[in-house]
Amino acid sequence: MNPLAANGSGGLSRPGNGGKFPRSVRLLRHADFERVYKQGRRHFAAHLTVFYLPRPVNENAAEGGRVGFTVSKVLGGAVVRNRMKRRLREAVRLHGTVPASMDIVINPKKSLLTAAWVEVQREVRRAFEVIAKAAEKS
Repeated sequence: MNPLAANGSGGLSRPGNGGKFPRSVRLLRHADFERVYKQGRRHFAAHLTVFYLPRPVNENAAEGGRVGFTVSKVLGGAVVRNRMKRRLREAVRLHGTVPASMDIVINPKKSLLTAAWVEVQREVRRAFEVIAKAAEKS
């Protein structure tokens, strides 16, 4: 079952998980980030850029989608960068579903800090819709 199920069962908002993504839905290794950047496709939005790539066949596709976040030092200090990542993590958590067998990297732009929360959620939802359509085609 996808840990980011829309109905909340097995979701991220369970008590005791500290509001963090489980390891199974996080993109963790530098090599995975690089592979998504170099081989993946891009979706551009006003406040973020989303890179996505179907997971290779030799990896366990049953795990579901994985999401990673990158925020450049150019965008601000550690406090500012962490605030951006927290906002994005929450938007992904509220969206609920990550397209299966897809590695996704979300890269925010400076404007994300001043964007309304509704706008951030709308952009994440739209990006995931585009990724889901791309996953259906492949």
